[in-house]
Amino acid sequence: MAAFINLRVLNPEHEHWRRGVEAAVIYAREHGDLKVPFTYHVPGRDDQEVEAEGWPASLAGFPLGQWIADARRFYARGDMDEDRIEQLEKLGMVWSHYDVAWEEGLAAARGWAEANGHLLTPLDATHQGYKVGIWLKNARAAARKAQDIELRRAEGLLVGSSAGALSQERREQLEDIDPSWCPTWPVEWQRAFHLVRLHVEVGGDLPTEPGEVLNQGEDLGRWVRSVRLGWHNLTTVQQWMCEQVLGIEPAAEDEKPPPRRTQADKWALDYEAARQFYEREGHLRVPRKHVETIVVGLDGEAQDERELRLGAWLSNQRSRAATLSPERVEQFSSIDMRWS
Repeated sequence: MAAFINLRVLNPEHEHWRRGVEAAVIYAREHGDLKVPFTYHVPGRDDQEVEAEGWPASLAGFPLGQWIADARRFYARGDMDEDRIEQLEKLGMVWSHYDVAWEEGLAAARGWAEANGHLLTPLDATHQGYKVGIWLKNARAAARKAQDIELRRAEGLLVGSSAGALSQERREQLEDIDPSWCPTWPVEWQRAFHLVRLHVEVGGDLPTEPGEVLNQGEDLGRWVRSVRLGWHNLTTVQQWMCEQVLGIEPAAEDEKPPPRRTQADKWALDYEAARQFYEREGHLRVPRKHVETIVVGLDGEAQDERELRLGAWLSNQRSRAATLSPERVEQFSSIDMRWS
């Protein structure tokens, strides 16, 4: 009431401004802030409908969202009188669109963390309809940009624009929720580590096989197995975390699967089958459906038989003759390859 008296009697304003402030007072009373969506209009145009919702009929349909956006724009340009600034700040005005968006995202992140115990969200994570996974992905990118700027500055290198870099204050707000929210390695890895740690801390055994323990959509046993087999791909810090915190040890040599053959390895094996056929038959007129069996030596003295579709492979090599390297053409020439 005091605000209305001040506006209408002591310091009368332009009609549009007066209506906007009147609408802002009611909105702030009902919502606790002035974070008004741009498309928001005062509800209804029927007098009874509007008054039933707590709005005077004179404000029906008023574009409050646009009015707030205009006020922010005038403020940013320095075109707003001090008394108007004071009026809106008393109602809890947030002048920056970016500040509004940050507060909305932070609230969603805090809610998601309360429900899940961390901020290592999947990209598609949402909280009450807010896409918190995407918001956190963008926040991590901004944090890494800020870190890169600091490193360059410390090394005396040229520092570009800091636009889009996360401020220290905002980083601390997220660290207060989850100190590990922005790891230097993939978020997916850190999320699985966190879930395995929680599983072990409540008395569970360390899962070692796929499908053994599932939590928040993560196969913890599969993750532990991948860590053990890919130990050499981890950073020193990751290795320490897995070994000292979770008790994970790298896989022994006899646990590791045989290395995958490269395309070059496969080509060499097929060529060996062709050379074997040539030495036995004296030519390379191989029927297309012919399958050649060769013996491949494995580690130590172990051997393995492989059945290779030699006829089809030779046919494919002939069709690709123009793209073969000179070295491979020369190898074929040594076993009397016919190209047509």
